[in-house]
Amino acid sequence: MFVLELMYTAPLEQIDEALPRHAQWLRGQFEAGAFLAAGRKVPREGGVILAAGADRAAVEALVATDPFVREGLTEYRITEFVATVTAPALEGYRERLPA
Repeated sequence: MFVLELMYTAPLEQIDEALPRHAQWLRGQFEAGAFLAAGRKVPREGGVILAAGADRAAVEALVATDPFVREGLTEYRITEFVATVTAPALEGYRERLPA
């Protein structure tokens, strides 16, 4: 599992202009099952995405396709974690610690 933290590197006017493209990209990732939750930070200086996946390289490649990244509007910080405890609705994503 991964926490993807977006940090805006451009003015909000540019973010807002690109937001429809980013939202479409997000929808595609939700439909593909890659993302579980997403939203803006408060205050509005970026966003956070909870992503499912076992391969960091694949997550990094996916992040590179975000229109915000392609247009130079944001940077990502990717944090990998092992989701050993989940809400019942996320039980299918529960992981075990490596032996």
